[in-house]
Amino acid sequence: MDLVIRGVRVLDGTGDPSYRADIRIDGGRIAEIRRESDGAPRLAAGGGHRTLEADGLALAPGFIDMHAHSDLALLRDPDHSAKAAQGVTLEVIGQDGLSYAPVDDRTLAEVRTAITGWNGGGPGDESIDFSWRSVGEYLDRLDHGFDGEGIAVNAAYLIPQGTVRMLAVGWDDREATPAELDHMRRLVAEGMEQGAVGMSSGLTYTPGMYAKDSELAELCRVVAAHGGYYCPHHRSYGAGALEAYAEMVELTRTAGCPLHLAHATMNFGVNKGRAPELLALLDEALDAGADISLDTYPYTPGCTTLVAMLPSWASEGGPEAILARLRDDETAERIRHHMEVVGADGCHGVPIEWDTIEISGVSQPGLGSHVGRTIQQSADERGEEPWVTARRLLLEDRLGSTILQHVGHEENVQTIMRHRVHTGGSDGILQGDKPHPRAYGTFPQYLGRYVRELGVLSLEECVAHLSGHPAARLRLADRGLVREGYRADLVLFDPETVAAGSTFEAPRALPTGIPHVLIDGRFVIEDGRRTGVLAGRAIRGAGAR
Repeated sequence: MDLVIRGVRVLDGTGDPSYRADIRIDGGRIAEIRRESDGAPRLAAGGGHRTLEADGLALAPGFIDMHAHSDLALLRDPDHSAKAAQGVTLEVIGQDGLSYAPVDDRTLAEVRTAITGWNGGGPGDESIDFSWRSVGEYLDRLDHGFDGEGIAVNAAYLIPQGTVRMLAVGWDDREATPAELDHMRRLVAEGMEQGAVGMSSGLTYTPGMYAKDSELAELCRVVAAHGGYYCPHHRSYGAGALEAYAEMVELTRTAGCPLHLAHATMNFGVNKGRAPELLALLDEALDAGADISLDTYPYTPGCTTLVAMLPSWASEGGPEAILARLRDDETAERIRHHMEVVGADGCHGVPIEWDTIEISGVSQPGLGSHVGRTIQQSADERGEEPWVTARRLLLEDRLGSTILQHVGHEENVQTIMRHRVHTGGSDGILQGDKPHPRAYGTFPQYLGRYVRELGVLSLEECVAHLSGHPAARLRLADRGLVREGYRADLVLFDPETVAAGSTFEAPRALPTGIPHVLIDGRFVIEDGRRTGVLAGRAIRGAGAR
């Protein structure tokens, strides 16, 4: 049975002016668009098809979350309303250079420990059967999802460069040998051929950060040859932010690879008001022919793990080596000095301010008293120095603590989201007792706060940033626009009421004003409720064979 949506305001994902139309969906695709302005008769209600009267609603292409951390959530939670209820129909996972394929048995155990704060799935977590090892096997697992029916929303995968290095080189801070570099090239080529859309890096996370630009360029050449793009979390968002952005632009120019800048923010006091300098750098490269895009989230705090704040030398060797260094008093004092006085590369070259580091989640339930407090607040309550509190928490939680880092600037957020190559990405970590509200609220936050309340973007512009722009980056031939023949991945929302329900106090509250979300023409959200339909699949890249 097909579906007719009548009298809806269409925002087609291009940024062009909206229009009113009736739309017919058949076989999971947009079969017909009948514009009111064309003067043709309206599509009839009834007559053997379902009809949805949509006066007062806007219809847009399903939103694409260009920076998601749902790598395990998609396999653990068939509901996944965190994203489905926002109108997200596709997530790009495998971010920040660390994810779960390609791996061998050793690497899988290491990466599970290293990013348990992002995704859960640490040692002892039996909620997921980690039976895959290759990128293709992981994507096949997404396709089958729950009982062979699929997953809540679609997903595309980036090959994680840090995991690739972990597999080929290990956790050592050294150059790869020629044989190891060849091994990494093969792993990236295989991953692209098996369906990845590109490669990510986390260049403030070990072991990916140990790669020099020459090594990264070699891998980017492989990505480009298979039609993909490079998505780096670059080497600094703080003291060296502009230099780090310029480094990525030059690296991908050398490699001939499209560039997508992950969570492209300008943070810390040293970067207050400096977003125009970043955009000038990007405009110069774009005008010279570079292929660049970026994503941001519409909030000022960042979110990561507490262990990520450590200097890179303290993280060499992997999780067990980190814990051993933290147990040693002399080494721990060196770490403290580097973080508080010098400015650790893990904290983007800026001396850490413990009153900006809020604990958002812990992996050990007995440590829950820290959640919702800054390190400084927890230390004051215990009558000790902040580093003593942070060190104990890292050890007792076995590096599993997540944090909110309150170091952003609203003027930078607004300036960057206006840019012509901007896309939306939640960077949403779903773990923890008090996660960042962006995990549940990014897309309605754009539409409600930044469009309706602040007027930073027009509604048409914003929808293009959340759908058409990312679809173009992903080279999707039939998604991301409202066009006849395109897949019916669609969201219907009320422009007057759409809003993020999630807040820092109630981070898992669902949005309002988004009554319907469809994937392949099937309702995954209907009348504001999750239907249980599992219409999501792995979306394979252009280089897949």
